[in-house]
Amino acid sequence: MTDLLLLPGDGIGPEVIAEVRKIAAKLCPDLTLDERAFGGTSYDQFGEPITDEAIAAAKGAKAVLMGAVGGPQWAGAPRDKRPEAGLLKLRAAMGVFANLRPALCFQPLADASSLKREIIEGLDLIIVRELTGGIYFGSPRFIEELPGGGKRAVDTQVYTTAEIERVCRVAFELARGRRNKVTSCEKSNVMDSGLLWREVVTALHKREFADVQLEHMLADTAAMQLVRAPKQFDVIVTDNLFGDILSDEASQATGSLGLLPSAALGAPGAPGLYEPIHGSAPDIAGKGVANPLAAILSFEMALRWSLGRAELADRLFAAVDKALNGGARTPDLGGELTTVEMGQAVLAGL
Repeated sequence: MTDLLLLPGDGIGPEVIAEVRKIAAKLCPDLTLDERAFGGTSYDQFGEPITDEAIAAAKGAKAVLMGAVGGPQWAGAPRDKRPEAGLLKLRAAMGVFANLRPALCFQPLADASSLKREIIEGLDLIIVRELTGGIYFGSPRFIEELPGGGKRAVDTQVYTTAEIERVCRVAFELARGRRNKVTSCEKSNVMDSGLLWREVVTALHKREFADVQLEHMLADTAAMQLVRAPKQFDVIVTDNLFGDILSDEASQATGSLGLLPSAALGAPGAPGLYEPIHGSAPDIAGKGVANPLAAILSFEMALRWSLGRAELADRLFAAVDKALNGGARTPDLGGELTTVEMGQAVLAGL
């Protein structure tokens, strides 16, 4: 069995994944690696954003680490052939329903945030986003012509009790190992799916997790509170759409999208999918200035959650922290280091 499947993808994806390869070679040379085309790169080669062979390789590995997908050159591709469709297909095939997105503030970067130091310094929260349901997967979805001109677009938000319970169970169990607080976010005031979400979370909490503090918060209020007082949060659990939005907001508060990793987990023992939360950044692709830390820290999460190498994960996290404390900065953090130079700074920290 392959330990880690790499899916570099598009844009800056291959650049940041290349730095992960170097770190893996030094930190754990016995780790077995495989690699497949993914996203627009795969579409150009095979006519599909992810091939059946790549999906089989992902399901047969212990963990999967991807770079990024997408770019303007594929905007004209059929919707089901676009790079993003390949990512949705991969998530569904792997059954990774719980997306863990940490937002933490490295002490030397407290001034890099657009928020004041006293608001952001010491931030350490994690968003658990439901990943394989909701409006991104709901049916029906279509665009139709209307009589007399104009069009109508429909996307459907759908959740079942089982889907809500399994992702919230991850959040509650995670909170038990942290500060023991879960904030559940939805729009129960205007959406039936949000009302069901709140009912299911409340019942699950009462039945299995009464020792964990639970609070409910409307998603729009949570968006405001993430800017006003983000350190009030420990674990946030929410649906696919709101999780997509809130996690990007939380990550930017820390200083840069180039800093933060994510993990997508499924059933116990199943391979996890790891990825930096930044996109393919076509505006800087090929320039060698992308921040590789989010990809490197995604590898750190893979070591911890799927590969059973927590000690190595601790060493890698400490190396990243050491590099930042030493002044290593890519342009997104106000510095001048290239992608390769930032990777070298982490290697030096090891």
